[in-house]
Amino acid sequence: MKFVLVHGAWGGSWMWSRLAAVLRSSGHEVFTPSMTGIGERSHLATRDVDLGVHTRDILQVIEYERLSDFVLVGHSYGGMVVTAVADRVADKVRSLVYLDAFVPRDGQALIDLARPEMRAALLEHKDWKLEPLPPQRQGMTDPQEIAWLEGRRNPQPLGTFTEKISLKGNFRGKRSYIFCSGYAPTSFAGFAAAARTDKAWQYHELPTHHYPQISMPRELAALLTA
Repeated sequence: MKFVLVHGAWGGSWMWSRLAAVLRSSGHEVFTPSMTGIGERSHLATRDVDLGVHTRDILQVIEYERLSDFVLVGHSYGGMVVTAVADRVADKVRSLVYLDAFVPRDGQALIDLARPEMRAALLEHKDWKLEPLPPQRQGMTDPQEIAWLEGRRNPQPLGTFTEKISLKGNFRGKRSYIFCSGYAPTSFAGFAAAARTDKAWQYHELPTHHYPQISMPRELAALLTA
């Protein structure tokens, strides 16, 4: 199987390294692009980077790697990106997986879907980039995991959170939601509840914090390859 793994806010290709190693060891082909202004591409961050730029980042990977029949996975903010990508290249996506992620509808931005306190903070923010949330606020307590993240999460351009998505409804393929049930409060319980009760979706849970690709890579790989 082929996988395109799309990281969340303040992430980068590096965040998938544990999961990617497990998938590759089983013979799967894995692509983990870093989006503009994040990770090893943080030097490219500008106030003009928005959701559209990140969507094009992933579309470029698909085009230049000549990918088709792949599983498209979006983590957290990456749910915004994979939704837009799947709408553009619906015929190339084998299945769409939301990993503790936002599931937007046409005309919505991440700011519209965030918890009230996060939305208020985004609306009041004056700079063009936003500092990472502490991992402890997303359920991470293991000192070794926190240390593994330290120094690798960069500020993210605000436009990625405020630009509204434009969808035509082209993707009608297989969808799955993987909810991380090991922490609260979470921005993703509503999306999980909707997927759990919709027969068009496959639904799974992992009893961990917001970053299962770090804490439970083998269990996550098993769900993705089932």
